[in-house]
Amino acid sequence: MTIVVTGGAGFIGSNFVIEWLKHCDEPVINIDKLTYAGNLGNLASLKGDPRHIFVRADIADSSLISGLLSEHTPRAILNFAAESHVDRSIHGPDDFIDTNVVGTFRLLETARAYWGTSSEPQRSGFRFLHVSTDEVYGSLSQGAAPFSEMSRYEPNSPYSASKAASDHLVRAYHHTYGLPVLTTNCSNNYGPHHFPEKLIPLCIHNALSGKPLPIYGDGQQIRDWLYVKDHCSAIRRVVDDGLIGETYNIGGWNEMTNLEVVKTLCGVLDELRPREDGISYAERIIFVKDRPGHDRRYAIDASKIESELGWRPAETFETGLRKTVQWFLNNQAWVKDVTSGAYRAWVEKQYNGGVDG
Repeated sequence: MTIVVTGGAGFIGSNFVIEWLKHCDEPVINIDKLTYAGNLGNLASLKGDPRHIFVRADIADSSLISGLLSEHTPRAILNFAAESHVDRSIHGPDDFIDTNVVGTFRLLETARAYWGTSSEPQRSGFRFLHVSTDEVYGSLSQGAAPFSEMSRYEPNSPYSASKAASDHLVRAYHHTYGLPVLTTNCSNNYGPHHFPEKLIPLCIHNALSGKPLPIYGDGQQIRDWLYVKDHCSAIRRVVDDGLIGETYNIGGWNEMTNLEVVKTLCGVLDELRPREDGISYAERIIFVKDRPGHDRRYAIDASKIESELGWRPAETFETGLRKTVQWFLNNQAWVKDVTSGAYRAWVEKQYNGGVDG
């Protein structure tokens, strides 16, 4: 038995591959295009592991992907491959349409052809799991109920619109062609190997570099925070036991404002790596101009996956954040490697500035 993971050198994908191989011996064919956020350094712990086969490829390369499926006959494809940064989508939406919409379409077509020619019992056991985001549901008002699997799609950025389109394609391929699909919509992830353009890793990096900690607007934007390894455990449950055609929302039950997140982060850093001058890192928090169309609140109702599949996150925000900070402190060589000149130019151009998760 084998699985295919796309986008497996990125933040969530690499964590998933590592966690998968910790929990079972089923080999992984790991496909990643290695854009700026894909990093083979994320997979360094798997070097020499025969259960991990890495292939540099684009999910839109139907011929190559088809050949891999024929060669390895996987029982599942887990699609993590995506452009995922809202700010980048505002400045350059083309890549988001190419990867998230066209790429997902090409992958679905390739998977459909593979599944359609498979013999039993492989055909009935095959699954296509699509990893998506809570941002497809739009923005919540302060007192509104959290997003459920029945929430209306109202994407507000080119990124979330491209992910919404990919979700709709996955649904359509199930209802039109019978492809056995599963979809997961997760809240904001954080944890090891998080590329430092998002709120938590950027603020850790800036704090340790003696730079300001930029927060958009008034910092009162609310997000639900999910430790990445909890997300990985949820996906394992869904791919093995989820009902075909169903969507499962995955959240951490941790709603916090961006300002609360950064202040909590500063408190952990004050304890684990205090400044030489004895002043809290929180003194470096600054507020910058808000980004266009900034969603005010996201929140996930993860009761369906708990009641149907028995999954609930193992980490609180505090325990997950402490593990995350400690990982970044212990892996400064990784941080130095990913924060290249191109990355620094992007941060300078984008933020002057602010960031969101």
